[in-house]
Amino acid sequence: MLLDKQLIADSNSKVIAEHQRKYNFTAAGIDNVEAIIKKLMDFQVAIPSWALGTGGTRFGRFPGAGEPGSLEEKIEDVGLLHALNNSSGAISLHIPWDIPTDANAIKALAAQHGLLFDAVNSNTFQNQPGQKESYKFGSLQHVDKAVRKQAIDHNIEVIKHGVDLGSKSLTVWIADGSCFPGQLNFRKSFENTLESLHEIYAALPADWKVFVEYKAYEPNFYSMAVGDWGQSLLYANKLGEKAYTLVDLGHHLPNANIEQIVSLLLMEGKLGGFHFNDSKYGDDDLTVGSMKPYQLFLIFNELVEGMDAKGMNHATDLGWMIDASHNVKDPLEDLLQSVEAIMIAYTHALLVDRKKLNEAQLNNDVVAAQEVLQNTFRTDVRSIVAEARLRAGAALDPISFFRNGKIRAQLIKDRGTNTVATGL
Repeated sequence: MLLDKQLIADSNSKVIAEHQRKYNFTAAGIDNVEAIIKKLMDFQVAIPSWALGTGGTRFGRFPGAGEPGSLEEKIEDVGLLHALNNSSGAISLHIPWDIPTDANAIKALAAQHGLLFDAVNSNTFQNQPGQKESYKFGSLQHVDKAVRKQAIDHNIEVIKHGVDLGSKSLTVWIADGSCFPGQLNFRKSFENTLESLHEIYAALPADWKVFVEYKAYEPNFYSMAVGDWGQSLLYANKLGEKAYTLVDLGHHLPNANIEQIVSLLLMEGKLGGFHFNDSKYGDDDLTVGSMKPYQLFLIFNELVEGMDAKGMNHATDLGWMIDASHNVKDPLEDLLQSVEAIMIAYTHALLVDRKKLNEAQLNNDVVAAQEVLQNTFRTDVRSIVAEARLRAGAALDPISFFRNGKIRAQLIKDRGTNTVATGL
């Protein structure tokens, strides 16, 4: 469904006075507020096609009514999000969950909703119907060359789908590893994985990138083929200039200093992008910023500082995507919350007084450095983010519009109660 812009404008008119009061108060204390709003309007966070339905756990899945039952309906859902926040202007597909049957028609539908196609994602962590070889003991690292060849061919097929859609990057998450000591030879596992990645890398178009994602554990609990950012960086460096590390916020051991990882990867020119989520115990894939909003801000603080040091474009030089699971929430409401949290953290990072922070660091003034960051984090910037949405013709309060407009009820009416979206 396409949202009527007039309905959004009418909704905004009911709360514009209160918004203006809050915005004027906050903006009065920000010298470069117009430049910040421009950056916010340019910044886009891709929505993964697999996050538009209710997520699953190891124990079960409880689909919600009105879930998108096709790729076309998933694109329509991302279009809804983008109409409401003007910050969700891309969709990321996972193959084979969402293979387009007619790439030109899919591109036309996406364009109708103002969407582009972000990175395409391969899947060698599940066996698919009709698949000859099993990934039970690995895919790109497998001791059997036939299994590795099957996984390589799948990734090359994913690249071809991406080319048809106008994507420019491939994300490879390798679930390979071992559950018990002695199960595999670490060195040979690395060499097999690297050899497989080299073949995939050779199939990349000249203007493409490949993102090597890492994860500390799960589904294997003794070792992972790409278990941390160091291993991912090692692969990326050995592959070449089109290979980068992808950081998923939930793929770290507890208390990992993700902001330091981000800073060093940026320094090395090997940070490719992000999968945003949040976690309490492990890879929970919770709503972005729901558990650790200060950490999210600290990560963006390093991103802004590092990207500015290299003269990078905040909106286009890294890949930004959400990768979350929605087991108890309406997925669209959850995604709206996640994008909002990202935009708030980004705004806070843009507000940091770099001169004062640098002076404090050079003087070893720990208290002053902490004050700079925490005072910025405690600034309520929600009205600044809302103003950017307002100027772009989006909703001042996306969640309220979604609920008051009974959008989920409309989706249920159109799709029924028994559709189940593809994905985990």
